[in-house]
Amino acid sequence: MHISDGVLPISVTIGGYVACAALAAWSARRTHSDELPKLAVVTAAFFVASLIHVPFGPTSVHLIIPGLTGALLGPSAFLSIGLGLVLQSLLFQFGGLTALGANALMMGLPALACGWFFQKFKGQTRTRQAVTGGLAGAAGTILAAIILALLLATGGEDFFGVAKIALAAHIPVILIEGGISAFTVGFLARVKPALLQPSFVHLAKRPHG
Repeated sequence: MHISDGVLPISVTIGGYVACAALAAWSARRTHSDELPKLAVVTAAFFVASLIHVPFGPTSVHLIIPGLTGALLGPSAFLSIGLGLVLQSLLFQFGGLTALGANALMMGLPALACGWFFQKFKGQTRTRQAVTGGLAGAAGTILAAIILALLLATGGEDFFGVAKIALAAHIPVILIEGGISAFTVGFLARVKPALLQPSFVHLAKRPHG
């Protein structure tokens, strides 16, 4: 799902960096020092999951877990995904450096949306939290695949076909990520429910450490 150098128009590349910088600053501002260990663990999980590529026609797919990242980190999810993408780009050349802003938006925006969704509808019971987590996990991949297709479409007609294939290729990933997210959230709800407590409203009111 990483976009390479030279695919996007310059205007989209620059706009992606500007929007990414603003969201990363917002995300960092709302990340409390108490959340840093969890942010590090989730970032590591995102980093590893994205490294497992499965060839699919002219493109490839891999786990991206934006929905699960958002459910676990809330507002800090964008910072987590941005850091993971920087490391992947520098260490393994996954995704172009010029497309880093667009790649961060493609995975970070769904994470923020799914984080809000999870906190809003997770309820109090473990079953409901697991189901909501699964829905958030699937929705995160759907949104990321749609944003990927839209970004590729800005590259011109040559990328229309790739955009359609990329969107279709992520259907199995959507199902897998929904299942993984439901299992992970259900497990955490049973053994460590405090890890499911990040809230956009709650963190915004806490003093920044």
